[in-house]
Amino acid sequence: MEGLSVGTFGLLMMTMMCFHQFVRSSAQECPSTHDLLNSLRQVEKMLELHETSYQQGLRSLRKKINALHNSTMAVFKTGRNESCPKPDPPAHGRRLGRVFEVGHEVHFLCKPGYELIGPRTRVCLDTLKWSGQQPMCRYLNVTTSSLASLSSPALSFTISAASSSSSSATSPSLLSPPTSSSPSSSIRPSNCTHFLGSTHCTCDVGFTISGRDNQICTDIDECHLFPLAQPGRLCIHQCINTPGSFHCICPPGYNLASDGRSCTDTDECESQMHNCTADQVCVNTYGAFQCVTVECPKVKNATFIKTSPMRCERNPCMLEDKACSQAPNSISFHFLAVVSNMSAPRVLFRVSAARVLGDTLRFGLAGGRGRGHFSVQRTGQQTGTLLLVTPIKGPATLEAEVEMSELERSNLLGRYLTKVTLFVSPYMF
Repeated sequence: MEGLSVGTFGLLMMTMMCFHQFVRSSAQECPSTHDLLNSLRQVEKMLELHETSYQQGLRSLRKKINALHNSTMAVFKTGRNESCPKPDPPAHGRRLGRVFEVGHEVHFLCKPGYELIGPRTRVCLDTLKWSGQQPMCRYLNVTTSSLASLSSPALSFTISAASSSSSSATSPSLLSPPTSSSPSSSIRPSNCTHFLGSTHCTCDVGFTISGRDNQICTDIDECHLFPLAQPGRLCIHQCINTPGSFHCICPPGYNLASDGRSCTDTDECESQMHNCTADQVCVNTYGAFQCVTVECPKVKNATFIKTSPMRCERNPCMLEDKACSQAPNSISFHFLAVVSNMSAPRVLFRVSAARVLGDTLRFGLAGGRGRGHFSVQRTGQQTGTLLLVTPIKGPATLEAEVEMSELERSNLLGRYLTKVTLFVSPYMF
């Protein structure tokens, strides 16, 4: 009550006495109600002023404590260097991280075609030294591999894929990736940092911390966590686990795609990596190629000549030669490459007539291997469509013969045959 005036304090005391006497029904004269309310307002204002003064004093005290702490730390830091020496990036690699103070981390990556040997992450310890050993990048010898390097703060790995087996024989052989069964490679000590009385242990990327007191780092088997049959799988074909990483491998005839996980077919026909002869046609398939020979059939009383690499036409028939007239007017050859277990129904091929001489045009399935997988439907006035009605598990080679017949008043004017050959890959990609 130090801030209250003497008069106000006296008025308050008198008010309290009057209230006490009023209870005892005394007749002593007391201050009026107006004077009493004024006194209470003055007391309320005084209390608010005291509260404001207390808050200001508290804030001033906090500022002084912070200033004292900062000045103490500045004095402490002036006597020593709190940064570790700048680590050099490994040859054929690079370093990630520009802060080298105590407690901070730096990360290391290798260029494509190189493998990181040593820790991927190093921590600046309170001894002003980096944890672990200086890493290095080792060259990977590959024959039929294309390497891709992927990295992110949460995940870092190297992926390799086998390509066509027809690559140059002078290429060096692919190194066998290390397996997670080796204790020396799948288990390693953790990187622990002791700072200001506390211990913080970390593992290199691709390892998880375990063991008593978090002193052991165990390799994460990414291939086991993301199997091929699960959505979000790591590799579309084969995954090989390695210490701290994994490899995606493609089958022969494929190259690793730009995403580092998928496999893209190698076109041996376009790249001239086939062994087809001059009288053969190279047909690229998924994962391989086929050398096919297109020959005109031999039919009794009919002669076919090759008018293009994929077409044979019948010579004119003798008058009243029914055997010759029943033979196809032309035979076309088409080759399609498909993946295994392709979904059905699916359109494979369309046959159309450039012009119609008769009054009727019919489409049907004449023959071929694997007829149970195919069907022919009329999809237009002059168009028929070859459909795949059941999936085909590869590897397999199937044929379908689509026949287009032209009639005039139910009399056959001509038959046109289209032979479609399907090369089904053993893979679903």
